[in-house]
Amino acid sequence: MRQPASVGHSLAGGDESQPGARALVPVATAVTAFVGRTLKGPVNEPVCINSLAQYAQVFGGQWQSAPLSAAVEQYFEHGGELAVIVRVASGGQAPTLDLPAGEQTLVLVGICPGSREFLRASVDYDGIDPANRTQFNLTVQRLRTAGSALVEQQEVFRRCSITPGVDRDLRSVLMGSRLVRVQGRLTAVRPQPTRSASEPAEVNFIDCNFDGNDGQPLSDYDIIGNHSLRSGLFALDAGPAFNFLCIPDLAPGQPVGMATLVVATRFCRKNHALLLVDPPLQWGDAETALAQLPQWPFHSADAVMFYPRVRLAGRQGPSTEVLGSAAVVAGLLARHSRAEARWWQTGGIALALADAAEPAALVSDSQRKALAQAGINTLSRRSDALAANAPCTLLSAQGQEPQTLLAKRLELWLAATIERGTRWALNRRGDPAVWARVQQQVSELLEQLQATGALPQTGTELFVICDQRLNEARVYANPTLRLLYGVSTQGTGQYCAWLVVHEAAGSSTRRVSVSRMATSGRHVAAEIEADLLRNLPR
Repeated sequence: MRQPASVGHSLAGGDESQPGARALVPVATAVTAFVGRTLKGPVNEPVCINSLAQYAQVFGGQWQSAPLSAAVEQYFEHGGELAVIVRVASGGQAPTLDLPAGEQTLVLVGICPGSREFLRASVDYDGIDPANRTQFNLTVQRLRTAGSALVEQQEVFRRCSITPGVDRDLRSVLMGSRLVRVQGRLTAVRPQPTRSASEPAEVNFIDCNFDGNDGQPLSDYDIIGNHSLRSGLFALDAGPAFNFLCIPDLAPGQPVGMATLVVATRFCRKNHALLLVDPPLQWGDAETALAQLPQWPFHSADAVMFYPRVRLAGRQGPSTEVLGSAAVVAGLLARHSRAEARWWQTGGIALALADAAEPAALVSDSQRKALAQAGINTLSRRSDALAANAPCTLLSAQGQEPQTLLAKRLELWLAATIERGTRWALNRRGDPAVWARVQQQVSELLEQLQATGALPQTGTELFVICDQRLNEARVYANPTLRLLYGVSTQGTGQYCAWLVVHEAAGSSTRRVSVSRMATSGRHVAAEIEADLLRNLPR
């Protein structure tokens, strides 16, 4: 996973050299992941970006054929601070570099496909024994534009050898490059120096060929990707924690399909994140949206939608460009998280668009209320005197009450913090002292949240269990560490409980149903065994 050196955000937080001796470190609250097509850059690799300038440097500028670039621009425009970008490509070809080597040509090929990948290379023999006829120095640069002197990335490889299988074999050396690989066979002789014999102080470069191409427009299959190959959505598994996921339209006028929404929702649920969904393109006005809403099949408590889409003010003439609202909302939520020390407060938040953007459709008060009943929130102009509202998630099923967005974010943030903060204990899973320390860490976090008002201050409703009842070695053959915690909701006697399972292959958290009386009594082991862990591997 790439992270530019200037990005200083702590995504998981803390020194883990002695994690059990310190309090749990809260995870971030408003990191947004984007998946889609870009002009250039690494493919299927999560890259942390903290500004639009960094996005342009790594992935290129605006591209009308791919709405992702406009979405990222609006994310930062509306307050976004940190994004994780995954470039997805369908086909495509990286440019090649031809280095003369006697009567042959040593061919290098770029790693990243695209017609906007501009590479160049130089060869010299500085510092190499004149008697050595196989070694050379290679410098490869990535340029902002063709023929530009602006170097975005440079790699220098000294004392490379043209002889296969020896130390510093060029093919092996370039396996560590972020820019190029060897294409085809190594040449019989080393490449010729690019430095001018008449002006040895001047470094000359050989530009890449113009044979790179951008491939085909994306499909839903490209976005979904492959779990085992960590491609598409699943490339995010190799990156940092994120809180929101945005998948812009595949192309202008081509929204993501229902299959992508379903897979993305499950992926977000696993990663304690929320999917921000763009309104369907055909919902051009609120009346149409309300008419078609009963037939729209996607409903999920792990997704959020804000209606309508957003129209951007053009530099000249009227506003014509319309893009999805998801990236805009992600930026607004990030701004709110920074501005409010207690971002989980349930009094509501004001999400007003920046000056350069406006709602693409008008929504009346009655239409706003009708959309809210279906779990769809509404954006407003900055000039509107709209009181702070309480956005909610999409319905998990027709007829169910939507959960407030802030309550859902708190639940996911808490689950992510506890799951990632207690994984250290897996290596010492059989130690009762470690169980006690894990239980103390989680209890301290919950009590702190209760003291700040994030959780109801109703006395003894918080509970944490991490002891032999969950971690008996004779019961669970697979090496695991199990933790159960729960908090009370606003309703008296209503409890939400989560079971955390740490295994060598990974960690998971799932919501469970537990009797409050059993959690402190002698029957908890039987209840957990029967109701919670019955289908887990032993």
